[in-house]
Amino acid sequence: MAGVTDRPFRQLCKKMGAGLAVSEMVTSNSLLYGSAKTRRRADHTGEVAPISVQIAGSVPAMMAEAARYNVDHGAQIIDINMGCPAKKICNVMAGSALMKDEALVGRILEAVVRAVPETPVTLKVRTGWDSSCRNAPAILRIAEQAGIRALAVHGRTRADGYTGHAEYETIAAIKAAAHIPIIANGDITSPEKARHVLDVTGADALMIGRAAQGRPWLFREIEHYLATGTHLLPPRVSEIHAILLAHLEDLYAFYGHETGVRVARKHISWYTKGLVGSAAFRHHMNQLPDIDVQRRAVNDFFFQLAEQHEHLQYTNQNNSDNSDTEGGLAA
Repeated sequence: MAGVTDRPFRQLCKKMGAGLAVSEMVTSNSLLYGSAKTRRRADHTGEVAPISVQIAGSVPAMMAEAARYNVDHGAQIIDINMGCPAKKICNVMAGSALMKDEALVGRILEAVVRAVPETPVTLKVRTGWDSSCRNAPAILRIAEQAGIRALAVHGRTRADGYTGHAEYETIAAIKAAAHIPIIANGDITSPEKARHVLDVTGADALMIGRAAQGRPWLFREIEHYLATGTHLLPPRVSEIHAILLAHLEDLYAFYGHETGVRVARKHISWYTKGLVGSAAFRHHMNQLPDIDVQRRAVNDFFFQLAEQHEHLQYTNQNNSDNSDTEGGLAA
């Protein structure tokens, strides 16, 4: 997820139980490899394996070059994005727009697999472009022939965006026809929903997206529920306070002070969404200019929260479940 699954967040999700965390989408345009953003996204210093990097583009030769570049810079898995519904991506015939051209899909997949023969290549798609073109089953066959090692499917078409409900029946049909692992994605916001999606689709794994924003402990909750059928207690306020502070320090170190403060604001907002007094706190937080005052404000908020409750309590349970959309984190 662009702007979310940076190295600090991937590391945190792995600590919280995610078996795999995929990078932010990286361009296949080699002219941008020298940009600060691309260099940062290719920085895997200290990252816990496996390291999966997602690439996007529409030119087979450029995608192959991007795969080689990222493997040379530490990627252990290359993930190809053919699921992003964003207009700016689809307008350049990348992301989910590629599903309209199955021949081009095949050329891209073959080029990337040939470019990095010792590295597993995975693919992320939607169920299709629109209701008249639900061709993910055809893409599966192309992917298998090209040597793709696993397929992640978001259960909506590109035309659906994030509206309606994920098509688990479509994912189930894809799984039934597959000879490679299938990863189900879409609307997985709780341990119970994770169990339901696995049961309905038969998928080999789950991919969780925005539901983990501000709630990375969702992975351990799901892992525990799948193993035992019981729920963990809600996390203690003191534990989440400590997790957030550690996350902030990683962000400051990774981005530097000025950018780190800006990036941290959205994460703080996600962590505190739905908690008592959080609306006023978030408004105040977005005005704070530097690390020290940001850190102090977070401490004050959580100290006050801990005086009221030992465990996290949301004013509305739905606020603890962010909508899960395009994902980059697998349970």
